[in-house]
Amino acid sequence: MPASPPTRTLADSVAAGDERALARAATLLEAVTAEGRSLLKALFPLTGKAMIIGVTGPPGAGKSTLVDQLIGACRAQSRSVGVIAVDPSSPYSRGALLGDRIRMQRHHNDNGVFIRSMATRGKLGGLAQATLDLALLLDAAGRSVIFIETVGVGQDEIDIAQLADITVVTLVPGMGDDVQAVKAGIMEIADVFAVNKSDLPGADALVQAIEFMQTLGERAAPGHSAPVCKVKAIDGAGIPELWAAIQKAFDAKGKQDAFTGVWEIRLREHLRETILCDLPSETLSLYASRVARRAEDPYSAVAGLKAEMLASRK
Repeated sequence: MPASPPTRTLADSVAAGDERALARAATLLEAVTAEGRSLLKALFPLTGKAMIIGVTGPPGAGKSTLVDQLIGACRAQSRSVGVIAVDPSSPYSRGALLGDRIRMQRHHNDNGVFIRSMATRGKLGGLAQATLDLALLLDAAGRSVIFIETVGVGQDEIDIAQLADITVVTLVPGMGDDVQAVKAGIMEIADVFAVNKSDLPGADALVQAIEFMQTLGERAAPGHSAPVCKVKAIDGAGIPELWAAIQKAFDAKGKQDAFTGVWEIRLREHLRETILCDLPSETLSLYASRVARRAEDPYSAVAGLKAEMLASRK
């Protein structure tokens, strides 16, 4: 179905780089509205040009400051930038609690930089539900580099690898056992490691631990290890080298992958999110109550939910 005239007008404004239209469109997508979906359908043919970079790591690793410095590196190359800063949700307003954009104030008046804070709204994995949609929106709006900064939830924060072309894992020395900090999940998703606050004691040991861990398992094969860059985000030391490593990793991945596998993962996640979004909470509560009372087993409840959803779509 073609987009309605108002949606088409908004889509044209977004494609033309209108920042107010972009902000309005982002609000529609974050609210998971039908208008937002229609808008993204209209804009999707314009996507596929941006480099999407995920920046993840534990709380306190300096992700926001690192992204701020990377924005500067991009702007020095005259590249337009979009930033999605995923924050914890307020338990009252369900809005973004931290508002990480406050750490990127020096880019506030730069029309080449669009920064949007999004609340997780209870979603696990370090990302908000509409993160992929917003990344595609920024792509369609002509932003050539898009940074997604995750909320920082620890070793299980691996959802970003499903959305980003390149994942930068940010770690810092002195946050406990170095080997514990680079355990399986977070190691496997990294395309580039950034050891931030590299002037602190233990930075070299952390670099060595990361490099050693990569000699084990699948990454032991030549050419499969991720580069490890020492940086000081607070003053920009090491940022040019980190940015060069990110671009090199993106170029290498683009040559190796047709991105079909990436989209298979993205579509699977998108399907899951869409199904859960379309499912009325009252219906889910009803089935949950039946299972809790042992009136129905979980498998039958899921089958019943699937049947109701199929019937509602006819």
